[in-house]
Amino acid sequence: MSTIALNRPAAKPFKLIRHSLELTRRSLIKTWRTPEALIDVTVQPGLFLIIFVYIFGGAVSGSTHSYLQFLMPGVLAQTIAMGAISIGVNLNTDIEKGIFDRFRSLPIPRSAPLIGAVFGDVVRYVLVSISTFAFAYAMGFRLGSDPLHAVAGCLLAVLFGLCLSWAPVFLGMIVRTSGAVQGIGFLTVLPLTFASNVFVGVGTLPGWMQGFVRNNPLTHLVEAMRGLFLGTPGYLPHVWWTLGWCAALVVVFMPLALAAYRRKV
Repeated sequence: MSTIALNRPAAKPFKLIRHSLELTRRSLIKTWRTPEALIDVTVQPGLFLIIFVYIFGGAVSGSTHSYLQFLMPGVLAQTIAMGAISIGVNLNTDIEKGIFDRFRSLPIPRSAPLIGAVFGDVVRYVLVSISTFAFAYAMGFRLGSDPLHAVAGCLLAVLFGLCLSWAPVFLGMIVRTSGAVQGIGFLTVLPLTFASNVFVGVGTLPGWMQGFVRNNPLTHLVEAMRGLFLGTPGYLPHVWWTLGWCAALVVVFMPLALAAYRRKV
C-alpha cells in the first residue's frame, strides 16, 4: 500500500521536497567541511568596504563616514551577486567528477539535486549578510532604522541571491568547464554591479547610462536595502521591483537549468 501511495501524483511534490531537503543537507555538510570555500562571503565584503571607503570615499562623498552609510547596502548586494557564481562552478565540477551520475542511479526526482544545491546556498547568503554588517559596524556604520527593518533588508537580499542562483546553475549546465563558468559569470555580474547605484548615485552617471541603471535589478535591490537599513523614504516600490525580479529570475532560469540538466546527465 505504501508503494502505491508513493506512486500517486499527489505524493510526487512531497517526494521532491523530501529529497531536495536531503540533498540540501548534503550541500551544507560539504560547506561545513570546506570552510575555505567561504572566503568570498566572509572576507571579501570587508575588503571591498575598506578599499572603496578609505580610498574613494573622500573623493566620492567628501566623507568616509557618509560614504560608508551609502556604500554598505551596495557592497552586500554586490557580494551576493558575485557569490552566486560559485554554485554554477561547483555544480559543473560535480558533473565533471561523476557525482551526478550517482544521483541519476538513485530513485529520486531528476530536479532534486539542483533544487537541493540552490537551497544549500542559503548559508552563504546568510553569512555574507552577517559578515558585511560586522565589518561595516566595526568601521562606523550605524542603522538609521530599526533591527526589524534591517532583518527584512537582509532577508530580501538572501531571497534575491537564491533566485539569482538559477542563472549560474543554468550556466553550469551548458558550459563545459568550471573555469569557463566562473569567467562568464564574472563577465556578466561585474557590468551589472558597476552599472548600478552600488558605488555612486544614479544622477551622477551619464544620461545615456541612467536608463539602464534605473532598471538594473541590483539598483532596485540596493535602493530597497538602503531604505530598510537607513530609513530613507521611497524605498517600498523598489522592494516590489526586487520581488518582481526574483520571480522573473526563477521563472526564466529555473526551467532552463532543469532542462539543460536533464540533457546533460
